[in-house]
Amino acid sequence: MRSSHFRIASLILLAGVSTPAIAQDAAGASTDDGLGEIVVTAQRREEKLQDVPLSITAVKGEKLDAMASGGPDIRFLSARVPSLIVESSFGRTFPRFYIRGLGNTDFDFNASQPVSLVYDDVVLENPILKGFPVFDLDRVEVLRGPQGTLFGRNTPAGIVKFDSVKPGDELSGYGRVSYGRFNALNAQGAVGGPIAGDKVSARLSVLYQRQSDYIDNVLPSGTTKNALEGYDEVAARLQLLFKPSDDLDILLSGQLRQLDGTARVFRANVFTRGQKGLNSNFNRYQVSTDGKNEQHVNTYNGSARITYDAGPVSLVSVTSYWDGDATSVGDVDGGFGASFLPPALTGPGYIPFTAETRDSVPKLSQFTQELRFESNGDGALSYQGGFFYFDESLRILSENYSTLGDPNNATGGVNIVVTQRQKSKAYGIFGSLTYKLTDQFSVTGGIRYNNDRRRYQVDRTKDTQFPNFLQNPLGTVNRSVKDDNITWDLTAKYDFTDAVNIYARAAKGYRAPSIQGRILFPPATATPLESGVTVGNSETIYSYESGIKADILDGKGRINLSGFYYDLKNAQLTAVGGGVNANRLINAKKVRGYGFELDAEFKPSRHLLLTAGLSYNNTKIKDPNLTTAACGAVRTDTFPNVSLCTILDPIVVAAAPFSAAIVNINGNSLPQSPRWIANWTARYSVPVGDGEVYAYTDWAYRSKINFFLYESVEFQDDHLLEGGLRLGYKTDRYDIAAFVRNITKDTSAVGGIDFNNLTGFVNEPRIWGVEAGFKF
Repeated sequence: MRSSHFRIASLILLAGVSTPAIAQDAAGASTDDGLGEIVVTAQRREEKLQDVPLSITAVKGEKLDAMASGGPDIRFLSARVPSLIVESSFGRTFPRFYIRGLGNTDFDFNASQPVSLVYDDVVLENPILKGFPVFDLDRVEVLRGPQGTLFGRNTPAGIVKFDSVKPGDELSGYGRVSYGRFNALNAQGAVGGPIAGDKVSARLSVLYQRQSDYIDNVLPSGTTKNALEGYDEVAARLQLLFKPSDDLDILLSGQLRQLDGTARVFRANVFTRGQKGLNSNFNRYQVSTDGKNEQHVNTYNGSARITYDAGPVSLVSVTSYWDGDATSVGDVDGGFGASFLPPALTGPGYIPFTAETRDSVPKLSQFTQELRFESNGDGALSYQGGFFYFDESLRILSENYSTLGDPNNATGGVNIVVTQRQKSKAYGIFGSLTYKLTDQFSVTGGIRYNNDRRRYQVDRTKDTQFPNFLQNPLGTVNRSVKDDNITWDLTAKYDFTDAVNIYARAAKGYRAPSIQGRILFPPATATPLESGVTVGNSETIYSYESGIKADILDGKGRINLSGFYYDLKNAQLTAVGGGVNANRLINAKKVRGYGFELDAEFKPSRHLLLTAGLSYNNTKIKDPNLTTAACGAVRTDTFPNVSLCTILDPIVVAAAPFSAAIVNINGNSLPQSPRWIANWTARYSVPVGDGEVYAYTDWAYRSKINFFLYESVEFQDDHLLEGGLRLGYKTDRYDIAAFVRNITKDTSAVGGIDFNNLTGFVNEPRIWGVEAGFKF
């Protein structure tokens, strides 16, 4: 134990927390002879990234464009930044973010995440908002570690921050269209500039993305060609900037998103008991499923940012309202038929019963208001503080279908209905100041008071068409939680030179209490207290980091190295799936994590640019008495009373027919938490005519992950390595290129469903296409 702590302490002292932003834009982010400066707003004001004593990676320009080639959703960021993983069991609708191993595998629409997503200074709390498309962005910033002072609640792991391009004083814009495999079309563009002298300017940004279905649904009775994985998506943003005087800016913004497509494709029995990896049942372009599959999302936003320069300080108001609805239905068992039918009418593999569910958000509304003051000037003391208010109203509708029970689909076969209503309110009061003790040494301290309240109601009914189907109504269950908490941070920074600095940071973060009540399948005899409505108490994190940031090679190189150690107390964890296909919240006494992050960027010549990122994350649950259900899929024929998966954890209660084993998970790593993440890029160009021919390649690697809190042979994936290549010709105005993503055709499981068979889902296939763009 002592040697382990010594290694951790040595890691932090030697590495430290820092973060280079890897930004490369051949037309602006880097100079001809060296790397350009990177500006970020990680501390709510514009600063050079190398001056910010915080672990950050910023992605922008050509790197962002290359990774987004072909129109992927926000998951393209996964493993492209040290310590960041993004995954989803819903596809384009519902991304889940993990930083330094901390995230949440919860798949219900009221899931609480420890990674906050902030879009143009507005926190997006609900999962259907977090999938807003990436287009016309100035940069993406990934802030690692607790951000409880300036950003508040639900940020113990960090923040993914998006900043759009704002209206300018001169006419500017761009257009870009790509076409590729699976009839994929990605068109986006923006135009902006003054519309009333120097007092009013505007910017309109639009996006259209489309992909055809490319997975065939193969059943014993025949094949439906091109049935799944298509989508059609539209998004737009309009911004109006008013400058009535030199001291006052008013930025009004409106956004919308409309998505129509198919949900994530689940694949029955693509794992084999006792074996690692995908088996022969897996075919990337074929499935056999008898359930519905569709997905729709509509979200709308209006916001106002008002900034008044009062001389010594500036006053900032950020007001935002989001409204949305969504629905997603999929075949949870991933196959067709059931075990009580003839073998020819069920498969692939053993399907004990059908499982097909729809989750919908009939109504979501989110209102946020922030009032902030911030000091101006470059004196020894700088400060900021303010007030934040959050108000959310959410309705969720979950329906279970019985396709076999209603073969003609006359009524949809709905046999269980669960409605959830949730109202959340929170406010925070915060302040932060930085004082330069000398020209080289500065300290920063911040504190925030957080207050959270949540009221929750859930009701389960059943359709009279199926009076004997599995479950009984449970009536209405009500829960409420509340808490208040103090979060803080303290940082010291020392500049050895203008090019090299070190810093150390300690911080406390907080995640508000949450409630989960996905009660489609709890036992029919359950009382309300046993009905699957669970509460996750507040969690707090104490994090310690240090780092070094260095510009080297006369501005042609940049290396940032960071080390961290944290204790997450009363950790909110989610036990997903199991024999009742539920989400249950549990609290672990502690989760401990440590590791490092490295970012590097080099420009040895004006024609060659190299970047690399590397992170190591070691997470461990520290609770000797913590247990969870493991492997809800239980066989009653070939393996009577035995779990379908091979459990690697100590079994506390053995599996019984249609009852999962209970296992001890003390010492396990967190789900979706790889030890290693590595990414690298290379860009080489040759001048031709008025422009250049260029080649750009980017790669991302993550090591082994477990899908759930427990460990098994089957529900894991050893590693994933994906690369992209872009070849093109670029001038100051035009860019024509061909691209390919997942160039090596890596095929990896990225998640599983622990319910009634060994179901999984996989990464995206290889795609390719051509793209043409211009800017002015």
